[in-house]
Amino acid sequence: MERKKLKIAILSPIAWRTPPRDYGPWELVASNIAEGLVKRGHEVTLFATKESITEGDLHAVCHTGYEEDKSINSDVWRLLHISEIFERADDFDIIHNHFDFTPLTFSKLTKTPILTTIHGFSSPEIYPIYEKYNENTHYVSISDSDRHEKLDYVDTVHNGINIDEFNYNPAGGDYLVFLGRICYEKGTYECIQIAKKSNKKLIIAGIIQEKDYFKKYIEPFIDGEQIKFIGPVNPEKRNELLGNALATLHPVMRPERFGLIMPESFACGTPVIGFDKGSIKEVINDGKTGFIVNNIDEAVEAVKKIDNINRIDCRIEAVEKFSVEKMVEGYLKVYNKILTLKDKDK
Repeated sequence: MERKKLKIAILSPIAWRTPPRDYGPWELVASNIAEGLVKRGHEVTLFATKESITEGDLHAVCHTGYEEDKSINSDVWRLLHISEIFERADDFDIIHNHFDFTPLTFSKLTKTPILTTIHGFSSPEIYPIYEKYNENTHYVSISDSDRHEKLDYVDTVHNGINIDEFNYNPAGGDYLVFLGRICYEKGTYECIQIAKKSNKKLIIAGIIQEKDYFKKYIEPFIDGEQIKFIGPVNPEKRNELLGNALATLHPVMRPERFGLIMPESFACGTPVIGFDKGSIKEVINDGKTGFIVNNIDEAVEAVKKIDNINRIDCRIEAVEKFSVEKMVEGYLKVYNKILTLKDKDK
């Protein structure tokens, strides 16, 4: 049974503003959860940068994200930011951490329950810190596929998007789109090969995370006609870019943790073609909202039959499975489960 009103602290990262102007997936999820909880009548305090925007209470010590202002010492301000929430821990029923593993080191200093959404493991080298605090904190995974066998998880809650920010386009267009970090693991080079073999235009959008990779594998193919690179896009441009596409390409080279771009694409009515790694099977409904493939050649074949996908099915899937409301509902169940366990331990 859902408790009538909770006092919830949401700890967002401070790499970017919450919600982000352009890139910032963890900040975006933290924002969506915070705003969704406010709409449900809960008392929410968002710990984020001073520029951040929320309908709840905003608590901030760092003015700008350290990725947006390179003069900021990220090590110093991360610790100042995290310490703020734990110095106020007694004010909340639960602390919901979206800032990776560092806050776990504060967790034994308070009796307030700590829930950490594990947005992904950057390396097996960070496993020990999660393992150390496994018994006194709580973990949620964003996909069943992205779990560490030595950790106990309360549940899996898929990331949700604000459906109202995406306009459904029943017609789509004739180009393919890649939207995300430009790096090896996201398969930007593979997108180019798929487009060339399919004789389709490709628009590449996103931040360049690996400059050497971009210079060697991406830049030589950019001709401004068949292969275009437009850099990072804001939410309005993202909506237009996805909605007017024939299909979104997501040929990840390493197991995908979740991939917000997939439900965002669905919300616009645009199917996704993705490589079968990690959470792809949890997100793409093969043959209904896109195609799950294993390599470039299979992706090319999927492009040929993309018209078999009914775009309204993509939109319906986004609304029913990947909305903010669905995500918030999942987290409220987790909060209540944690707080019930706490009550029993008293």
